[in-house]
Order: sequence, then structure tokens, then C-alpha cells
Amino acid sequence: MKTFLSLPVVWVFLTLAIYFLAQGIHKKVKWALTTPILVTIFVLILLLSVFDVDFGTYDSGGKFLSFFLGPSVVALGVLFYEKLDEIKSNLLPFCIAVFVGGIGSILSLIFILMALKAPEILMRSLAPKSVTTPIAIEIAKSVGGVPSITAGVVIAVGIFGNAFGIYILKFLGITSKTAIGTALGTASHGIGTARALEESELSGVYSGLALCVNGLVTAIVTPLVIDWIFA
Repeated sequence: MKTFLSLPVVWVFLTLAIYFLAQGIHKKVKWALTTPILVTIFVLILLLSVFDVDFGTYDSGGKFLSFFLGPSVVALGVLFYEKLDEIKSNLLPFCIAVFVGGIGSILSLIFILMALKAPEILMRSLAPKSVTTPIAIEIAKSVGGVPSITAGVVIAVGIFGNAFGIYILKFLGITSKTAIGTALGTASHGIGTARALEESELSGVYSGLALCVNGLVTAIVTPLVIDWIFA
């Protein structure tokens, strides 16, 4: 059994099977807690724990899935090109929204942690929480944070945004596809963008663009904010 579970193809199959099964359940139930990516992660963690399979073994198959990230980015670029004229017409408010959202994310987190008297190292590690993992890790390194903490929280933020972001936005009365995509991309990076694409192509395009712009904004602003507060 252990030998069988060590085969990369087994975990590729299980990941896809669980995701598509969760997707079918979510379409019928439509609960936030049945969001496919959330269900898939929890079920896989449970299976890995029950069968005592380490992450390295799982990742030997996960790398095959990661390979398709490249083509998916290209596909998102095609959607971006198709919506280019509309994006140009909303470019200024879009940039302002992402800029304010990105800086607001950094400042709000730091001030909340300061109010809770959290350690400075935690603030430095969590400041770039809303950008995609590779960028967040490099930012954390540059400001004296702990990359492993950063990576874990970034993934958690993305999962939360994917599962609950749409429901929170709609509860607040936000129904614009453009606004939903921009908010998810700014707050929840790539995992939020995956959820935005499920909402509509337009939301997905704005979310992907917001992900990129906020990554740039956060990379520039975070060291300046950290130096200003902890100088």
C-alpha cells in the first residue's frame, strides 16, 4: 500500500478527482465551506495524515499539476487582450483601487498587530500577506521577516478569499464584476483570481491584473512602511 501511495500518478489522480467531486457538490449546495479548493485542501491533508504520506511524496505528483500554471497564465493573457479596450476605459479608478487596497492591507495589518502587542518579527513577516507567494517571500526576506511564516499565511489568505470573498462582497452590496475581480485579485492573489474566473471572465481578467499591480505596489511600499514604522 505504501509503495502504491508513493506513485506520483496516484496523487495527481486523487487531487483532480477530489477537486471535480467538490466542484459538483458546490454547484448543488453553494455553501462557502464547500468551495472546491477549500474542500480539496482539507481532504488531501486528511488523506496524507491518515496514510502517513509526507509532503515530498505528494509534491512529486503535484509538480505535474504545477506545470500547467504556465499555460493557464497564457490563457488569462488571452482574456486580458480580449477585454483590453474596457480595461483602458477603467484604468485610472482601477489603479487607484488597487493602490489604496494594497497599502491599506499593509497598514491595517501592522496597526492591528501593534494594538495586540504582537512581536515585531510577526509584523515584518505578515505585511506582504496579500500578494502571491513568491513575491511575498522575497518581500519578507527584504524586511527581516520569516519566509516560512509568510508563505503559510499568504496561502491561508488566498484560501479564505477564495472561499468567502464573493459572499462578503455581495453581502456588502457589491455586484459589479469589475469590482469583484479587482477586490479578489488585490486581497487574495492567485487563489482569489481562480475564484474570480468562476464568477465571470471579466472578473477573472480584472483579478489577474490586480494581482500583478498589487504585487508591484506591495514590493515597493512594504519596505518603506516598515522602515517608517520601525526606524
